[in-house]
Amino acid sequence: MSLFQQSADALRALSIDAVNRANSGHAGMPMGMADIATVLWQEFFSHHPTDPKWWNRDRFILSNGHGSMLQYALLHLTGYEVSLDDLKNFRQLHAKTPGHPEYGETPGVETTTGPLGQGFANAVGMALAEKILAAEFNRPNFSIIDHFTYVFLGDGCLMEGISHEVASLAGTWQLNKLIVFWDDNGISIDGLVSGWFTDNTPERFRSYGWHVISSVDGHNPDDIRVAIANAQKEKDRPTLICCRTVIGLGSSLAGTAEAHGPLLGTDAQVAKEAIGYSGEPFDIPQDIYQAWDARKKGDELFSSWYELWLQYQEEYPSLAEELTRRKQGKFPENWSSIVNDFVKTAQESNKKMATRKASQFCINSLATVLPELIGGSADLSASNGTLWKNAHVFSSLCPQGHYLHYGVREFGMSAMSTGLALYGGFIPFCATFLTFSDYARHAVRMAAMMKQKVVFIYTHDSIGVGEDGPTHQPVEHIASLRLIPNLRVWRPCDVVEMAVAWQNAVEYQGPTALLCTRQDIAAQTYAETQVNDIARGGYILFEPKESVRVIVLATGSEVEIAMTVARRLSDVRVVSLPCVEVFLEQAKEYQESVLPSEITCRIAIEAGVSDGWYRFVGPMGKVIGLNEFGLSAPAEKLYHYFGLTADQLERFIRI
Repeated sequence: MSLFQQSADALRALSIDAVNRANSGHAGMPMGMADIATVLWQEFFSHHPTDPKWWNRDRFILSNGHGSMLQYALLHLTGYEVSLDDLKNFRQLHAKTPGHPEYGETPGVETTTGPLGQGFANAVGMALAEKILAAEFNRPNFSIIDHFTYVFLGDGCLMEGISHEVASLAGTWQLNKLIVFWDDNGISIDGLVSGWFTDNTPERFRSYGWHVISSVDGHNPDDIRVAIANAQKEKDRPTLICCRTVIGLGSSLAGTAEAHGPLLGTDAQVAKEAIGYSGEPFDIPQDIYQAWDARKKGDELFSSWYELWLQYQEEYPSLAEELTRRKQGKFPENWSSIVNDFVKTAQESNKKMATRKASQFCINSLATVLPELIGGSADLSASNGTLWKNAHVFSSLCPQGHYLHYGVREFGMSAMSTGLALYGGFIPFCATFLTFSDYARHAVRMAAMMKQKVVFIYTHDSIGVGEDGPTHQPVEHIASLRLIPNLRVWRPCDVVEMAVAWQNAVEYQGPTALLCTRQDIAAQTYAETQVNDIARGGYILFEPKESVRVIVLATGSEVEIAMTVARRLSDVRVVSLPCVEVFLEQAKEYQESVLPSEITCRIAIEAGVSDGWYRFVGPMGKVIGLNEFGLSAPAEKLYHYFGLTADQLERFIRI
């Protein structure tokens, strides 16, 4: 048996053993893709196991993340800090080897995968990042950013709609450093995919503008080798390598749906014996470890790049300094004064306007001082207010552009934005209407799970959308976004609150949703202490001259309603709560100062479902909200029809 075959079978054996030990997992894919992984990682993959964050490493994304043991075996054998004990602890509590790859848990894992198709989308974002950063910083004879992004995916990833969204853009944007391996084994959990997946996948990708290498034998190293070499030579198109494989190769269940999941007991033993590994579990011969060990090669690759980097620093010191700052996620040295000026300018510019326009004001300001800001809209640039002054639109002809026309692709856009954030050197944002956040929700969830700095701008945030009607009027969306851990949801009431929200968003290591109105709303006036308190997520916006009897809590467009009523009465405090999550992070003493527990007469008003507000108003309080779908009519009439008015709020207070 050749050394290559023994190396590939080591991946299979470790996968079988780990899954068998855990009594859980998926051995079929690792057994089917082991030969492809061996050729790629032993002969083509440029990485540095002792420094997994090396800037110029190739990226490897396991989009079919259920086959995670393949990646863990690769990381272990090539020299990452993934030990044999880690493999034995597969799928156990607090393991470095969780059931699906998780970013931040395992050295060498670039993104959390498992929800099919999203890893592919993240990878498109990473390939986009590589192309833009290379255009910005590379100079003749100095290819500081120059690497490939490799993706493993299966039929499930290609059936998911997100794959269509991102593959189309990757072809349009000519992301030629993106190389995707399709595990074409014809099997999914329910059986032969020919009953529900009959797409002509090669022609589909050709129609997207991809370079397609079809009919590759996924178990023939020569076929795989030639395909990768040809893919690397491609200068204008991403590449799809169609690899025909057998799921669970080597087991008695090979080629069947039963091979998708775990091989246990006798099945596991028979499969191991079939590939020549009849010894103890997790016992890999030393010569195979040596064949896999990539640490020396990684040191050489890094050293060669680092020599070039040192020369680059001498030749282009300002560029090197800026690239270092951005890759390290640091802000400009004078960031504190920049932010102070930014918020002060917002105060000076505060006037009646839609908060989508307030957000655009912030983007215009931030884009001049944060060159790492990058983003776009799902075909709603004007409506979302995302295209800033003098922005360069990214295209294959303008690869240094930072404005992205995503087209009507909310899910793909959101997942690609997370890929940009994971790559580093960018602060991505993306935008659509709030009601269409439903299309993107799982990508938002994944950004939150990985704590990635992505700004999701959602405009048209209520029945204020008006005549477009209930299909475009969000009702449950504000509350549902607030349920996602790690996601900060800001609903500012004017440009001052919006400026603070944007500052918080670019400084927070996690995702942020900015909810913005379509309709114009009144600007508020602030004392300096109030401006500072906006950053606490909730604060006293209006204090009555008499003692406080009633507290009204409001966000966004409903702050104007609350202020109208407070000025009519003499005992109403208005609390603006633009970000519930940040407010709840504050010290209990501060929360008590804003919402004293002895004042039980509380009313919340927000143009959305009411349930979430009872945590603040308590059992004695009231909520004016919207617990049904909207209607098609002018916004002002809708607010009156649904009782979101100053008169209604005043009636509630007087009861």
